[in-house]
Amino acid sequence: MAVPSLYFIHQSFVAPPISRVNKPSFCLVLQGEKEVLLGDETFIYRGGNSVVASVDLPVIGQVTVATEVAPYIAIMVEFTLDDLIDAVGHSTERILEGEDERRALFVGESDEALRDVTLRLAKLVERPEHIDTLAPLYKKELLYLLANGPFGDVLTQLSYEGSRAFQIKGVIDHIMRHFSKVLRNEELAQIGSMSVSSLHRHFKEVTTMSPLQYQKQLRLQEARRLLLMQSADIGEAAFQVGYESPSQFSREYARLFGMSPRADIRQQRTGG
Repeated sequence: MAVPSLYFIHQSFVAPPISRVNKPSFCLVLQGEKEVLLGDETFIYRGGNSVVASVDLPVIGQVTVATEVAPYIAIMVEFTLDDLIDAVGHSTERILEGEDERRALFVGESDEALRDVTLRLAKLVERPEHIDTLAPLYKKELLYLLANGPFGDVLTQLSYEGSRAFQIKGVIDHIMRHFSKVLRNEELAQIGSMSVSSLHRHFKEVTTMSPLQYQKQLRLQEARRLLLMQSADIGEAAFQVGYESPSQFSREYARLFGMSPRADIRQQRTGG
């Protein structure tokens, strides 16, 4: 029986970069090394590190250190805003202290308490009769510890409806649901209850990207998935994710992934 929202990651080889949307999550790296590109910023984490993503983030990741003898191993726990609110509650003082935006992806050293609760949660797979009772408690403990750690202000802001972080998350949620549609900055600013210039500044501080750059990454990642998993042709994939021009799609695809759609998918399928 699986523990809800718990994932084990094990990779014994170095493969080409993989694009995905990183959901709000905590990751404890036990061994190996991984490199993640968020916008134009690179994050590197290795054994002993913990990684937290506070919102949905389109990233490109690659395991850079892994062998058969010493594979990359990590434990990931995804969480929702409701999980966070349940664990953190509403601490206005902490929210006001951390009103300046910070990146929604951050890497730090794992302390003993975080390692302990994560391993207790992971070991429940060996005790399935206790999962329903103990998994929610361990997950709540994990989020409580994160919220009271060095980057806790980022998570605490998300739990408070009046914070800028909460407003930015609302914009992100809207883009995630409607990424294939035409989205305008004015519409997104209204959703976030701020001016266009303010939205652009705060959104970029959290994600490293502007809202429309974020949308473009979602489109290109979904197109890549369609090409790879569903064998869609290039024009069909472009239209499905919202592009009207296949040539523009191919240019932007190559700019993000380093090669044309056709060459990229060929490389992925041949085990590059």
